[in-house]
This record gives sequence, structure tokens and C-alpha cells, in this order.
Amino acid sequence: MRWLLPVLSQELKKPVGRIKKLKEIEMTDPIADYLTRVRNAIMAKHKVVEIPGSNLKKDITKILYDKGYILGYKFEEDSKQGKIKIALKYHPETKVSAIKSMKRVSSPGLRKYSDARELPRVLNGLGVAILSTSQGVMTDKEARKMNIGGEVLCFVH
Repeated sequence: MRWLLPVLSQELKKPVGRIKKLKEIEMTDPIADYLTRVRNAIMAKHKVVEIPGSNLKKDITKILYDKGYILGYKFEEDSKQGKIKIALKYHPETKVSAIKSMKRVSSPGLRKYSDARELPRVLNGLGVAILSTSQGVMTDKEARKMNIGGEVLCFVH
């Protein structure tokens, strides 16, 4: 039994499997991460939220700004992918956020596509469905007007 101790102690020193550093972890769903960061910032009553940038996230941010859900945004370029700074919008008196709900619809594991005739409506037209189409990222109303369908990314109201 004593002869096993040196063998076991040597085996315990070896790393089991691959250990990834915190910076090397890949993100499987960047859109869900974007929505979660904005949601968390709203719940914490932050005025500004900073998000890692991408072209798709920039397009979603532009739509949120155009529809009046956020006060403003700024794209900052750096050596990697850049950052998006979003100024969140709250009611001046009640401090209630302009964004009530953000829900991811299509995910990497289960994509949701909709053609032009079956585009979803959010709160009977009061909310916005954001779609990725062959013509770019747009709202459900714009896609209906252009008569094109696409992947339903998220619902915002």
C-alpha cells in the first residue's frame, strides 16, 4: 500500500482535461449576451451599458435608437472588435425604462424563420420584432413593407 502513495501523488499533479482561461471562453450566442447585458443594466438602473461590438449588434442598436427605446449610442473602435456604449432611456419622473421586455426568439440551437406573410407582431403592433433578412437587419414593419422574410432575432417592447 505504501508504494501506491508516490504513484497516486504523481497522478494527482497532472491536469485532467483542458483548462481554459477566463479570457479564452467562446461566446456561443452574442445576441443573447447583448440582450442580457441591456436587461441587467436596466434592472440595476444604470444609465450607460458597454457591450462588445459586432456589425449585427450595431444594426440592432441603431434600430433600438430609431424606435425610441434608447437615448443614444456610440461605437468605439479598438484593436479587437470594438465596443458599443448605449445610453438607456428612462421616464424622467417615474424612472421606468422605455424597454419593458427584450426576448431572444431565434437561438443558435433552434433558428426561427418567418416568411413575409407570417411575420410576428409584438403586442399587436406596439412592440418591435427585429429580423435579419437578405436586405439587412430591420424591423417586422419594414420587412412587411418590403415583402421579405428572415430570421426573427428578438422581440422588444
